Amino acid sequence: MSVVPADVLPGSALAAEEPAAGAAELGPRARLWPSLAAVYRAQLSRARVARIPLLFVATFQSIGIMVLMRGVVDDGAEAQAVVAGSSVLVVAFVALNLLAQYFGQLRASGGLDHYATLPVPPAAVVLGAAGAYASFTVPGTVVTAVFGCVLFGLPLAHLWILVAVIPLAGAALAGLGAALGLLAPRPELATLLGQLGMSAALLLGVLPADRMPEIVRFARDLLPSTYGVEAFARTFGADPDWAFVLGDLAVCAVVGVVSLAVATWAYRRAAVR
Repeated sequence: MSVVPADVLPGSALAAEEPAAGAAELGPRARLWPSLAAVYRAQLSRARVARIPLLFVATFQSIGIMVLMRGVVDDGAEAQAVVAGSSVLVVAFVALNLLAQYFGQLRASGGLDHYATLPVPPAAVVLGAAGAYASFTVPGTVVTAVFGCVLFGLPLAHLWILVAVIPLAGAALAGLGAALGLLAPRPELATLLGQLGMSAALLLGVLPADRMPEIVRFARDLLPSTYGVEAFARTFGADPDWAFVLGDLAVCAVVGVVSLAVATWAYRRAAVR
């Protein structure tokens, strides 16, 4: 009778342990900022062709609204509200409306499964997509603001405030749009919610607040884009109150952090289902 070493038997414990011991270990999970940059570049290149025509639509829509309102509102505070609201409306159209549609379609088509297999944090996916969509609002918002200032005779000296208004209002609206798209059970509902959010930004942001009923003003205060509109509108005065401007921008920043955190939670919730 021959003796066979135990470590060469197929069913032995030693034979089973050797492949496991020699298997390669998984690498560390990707860090947040490099992952965010990669997702941002990918989303930017992907949306560059598909979203540019819609950006023109958003810009022309805001310019058309200002032209219509030119014969309705008076100069002064009302004109400032119309120009500021129309400019931020471009941000709402892209960051809220289109992002809600994108994440709604991504969830319905199973695209979240692709991101779930990648070693990237969920926050990187949400922030990268939100940042890419918000980036498309910059040229349209600037063109709308310059056109509105020329149309209503407002000063151009403080347009640099858009450097803060666009990313902060964009973050708040993009987080809200992503959360709506990820929480909606159907893509059609995500599209509807995005359209309703943009319509709210149009009606409550462009129309002068002094002409609204009290309950509508309360609803206006609940809209994240309102504080970006207020911050921008305050800079048209001869002597802007920068404390109030910074206060409005701070509210936008807080709402942006909260909305993006909710969107990240919604992404985790949708990805595991």
